[in-house]
Amino acid sequence: MTDAKDERRPAGELEAAVMAALWASDMPLTPAQVQAELSSGLARTTVTTILSRLYEKGTLERERQGRGYAYRPIQDPHGLTALRMHGELARDSDRESALARFVAQLGPEDEQVLRRLLEEGL
Repeated sequence: MTDAKDERRPAGELEAAVMAALWASDMPLTPAQVQAELSSGLARTTVTTILSRLYEKGTLERERQGRGYAYRPIQDPHGLTALRMHGELARDSDRESALARFVAQLGPEDEQVLRRLLEEGL
């Protein structure tokens, strides 16, 4: 029997690879172009499914190109991390506790960076 966590891991890895290919491009890519960039032997239908799921999650935007779509990331890697962090925070009913626990778990270097950013008003 396969653990559910193990089943999700490849999808996350595939999503990360697709995102890396899109971030490396300065233009929107079609599923076929992403497939070519990956050079991993993935079927185009698999790449299309991954792109569609990332679009549904709000990670990508798409534009009509021929009979299909071309995709581009909405955020750079750091912006995407921040967007995910905000999403997690928005789902918690006690934001103050969530933020307090997040800060309490920061290492000394990250804590210094956060203090500096808050002091600078960023």
